[in-house]
Amino acid sequence: MIQVTVWVESDAAHLDESVLRVYPKGIAQTIADFLNTCGDISARAATLDDPHCGLDDEALRNTDVLLWWGHGRHDEVPDALVQRIYDRVMRGMGFIPLHSAHFSKPFIRLMGTTCSLQWREDDRERLWCVLPSHPIAEGFGGDFDYLDIPQEEMYGERFDIPQPDELVFIGWFRGGEVFRSGCCWYKGRGKVFYFQPGHETNPTYHIPEIQRILINAVRWAAPHVQDAPIDAPHAKIAPEKSFEK
Repeated sequence: MIQVTVWVESDAAHLDESVLRVYPKGIAQTIADFLNTCGDISARAATLDDPHCGLDDEALRNTDVLLWWGHGRHDEVPDALVQRIYDRVMRGMGFIPLHSAHFSKPFIRLMGTTCSLQWREDDRERLWCVLPSHPIAEGFGGDFDYLDIPQEEMYGERFDIPQPDELVFIGWFRGGEVFRSGCCWYKGRGKVFYFQPGHETNPTYHIPEIQRILINAVRWAAPHVQDAPIDAPHAKIAPEKSFEK
């Protein structure tokens, strides 16, 4: 069973009405609910307002994959928590930042860049799959090379991130902008997948194809090695051997 934590800034009780109209349970619980329909995934919701930001040592230690949605409260996330998330990723935990979590402190820490981009208000997005053989893209390919998202906030290049190890999706918008919308990196023992669609007032996470992408991403990011050490072992000099016959 893959243990998943879906983290957001605020629970449903503290969300704006424009968000609640789209996600009555809140974004975190909405995502956790469809993840929990899978027999191999157990997901829980956590928020910044929970004790220990919803991620105390035990909760983080028991998280195989951490999904992170943040928007306006990035600076409130404690630096000590950011470092613990970074260490867990290096040891094998999967990390999936969503939409405006491109500016989250854990993602910036992992990328080592500003993670800045261009943006503007809602547009229509065409999400192109450019690597259909990737596990996250399962279900794309053939006659299904792209997904039209009727309403989504525009994110555009230049996106200040390191070159992705694997680029799975590219977004195109009516204004002509393009964006690297689905990017993968391998960090230490862990895996990171940034996924752009998911503005809080748009019903993006209700779209079945988007749900499938996130389910695929959780399975891809799940660790194969649990809590692996990150310190390099001390090298020993091998004894000299003669190679003469």
